Amino acid sequence: MIASRLSNVRAEMARKQIEGLLVLVEENRRYLSGFTGEDHGFDESAGALLITAAAQVLATDSRFELQARNEAPSYEVMIYRNGIAQELAEWVQRLGIRQLGFESARVSVQQHDMLKQALAGIPESVTLIPVDDLVEQLRQVKSAAEIALTRQALALAEKAFCQVVKTMRAGMTEKQVAWAMERAMREAGADALCFPVIVAAGPNSALPHAIPSDRPIREGEPILFDWGAKLNGYCSDTSRTVVLGPADDTFRKVHATVLEAQQKAISAIKAGIGTKAVDAVARDFIHQSGFEGKFGHGLGHGTGLAVHEAPRLSPLRDTELATGMLVTVEPGIYLPDWGGVRIENQVVVGDDGPIVLNTLSTSYEVSQLIG
Repeated sequence: MIASRLSNVRAEMARKQIEGLLVLVEENRRYLSGFTGEDHGFDESAGALLITAAAQVLATDSRFELQARNEAPSYEVMIYRNGIAQELAEWVQRLGIRQLGFESARVSVQQHDMLKQALAGIPESVTLIPVDDLVEQLRQVKSAAEIALTRQALALAEKAFCQVVKTMRAGMTEKQVAWAMERAMREAGADALCFPVIVAAGPNSALPHAIPSDRPIREGEPILFDWGAKLNGYCSDTSRTVVLGPADDTFRKVHATVLEAQQKAISAIKAGIGTKAVDAVARDFIHQSGFEGKFGHGLGHGTGLAVHEAPRLSPLRDTELATGMLVTVEPGIYLPDWGGVRIENQVVVGDDGPIVLNTLSTSYEVSQLIG
């Protein structure tokens, strides 16, 4: 798998006329090498890859030496002790690189200046070339193994959700329920959360990325959940909106509209269609149903080693869907002072149409969700 990915990235490098590629994005580093070292801050790195047509080097520090050698056996491992920029410059010289691509989304101005200064110290002139999304574009199409890993993470997350909603009661706070979700996913075997759990009830659910608060949950109001588990590096991402007790007319109408918008958008997913067109299916339906302007965010996004990655289903950027791409479909309606409803599934672009990975019911009734 790593050999195939390296072959693909080298083909892209040749097309862009880049002799060497410096990889610092954590997910790209893992994708191309198998090395699972994690960055713990934007200014802290577990390492970098330096790839040419004939060589691949994994540069890291002594904390990760054994891990790097075990996880990336096809790479020459370089342990830097005098700073990564200086020692990478020495490798650039050794490998004869004159055109060095770097991931501009990850390299800060400070890091760029340090690398530029280090490269100025070698005899040969090296041109630094900013590269956008070279590896990310290759990651868009998932292998069967990647889809299987996503299914496992999703099954774990859905099981945890069912356990929590089964015990959820009016009077519990959003924070209490969010913590129960986090604990349930961890106890089920999740390696990590993909993002902080969202539990938002009543008017708070009108905030798409609400932060759980000490507000008690009440019967009859929307309770929006958004959660994801990471397992073996791969992310799940799901949203459901439920209600404790009977739902009122507004909730039923909003939920039915969001659910139909999602179903229509999923049905439109196929190889060859543009992501803008899929977004428009859901957005236009919500607009025509009397909720114009109440669905502000994009319809969905890719998932994989990162919880948000290409392609994006939105009105802003058009990408032609291809077989093997994996996206979320998550329309929502958000009404200030009342609340919101969002329903999210993960969907694979299959040979014969969409494949929904979720097995969890989209019902708002707790009894239907827990079976």
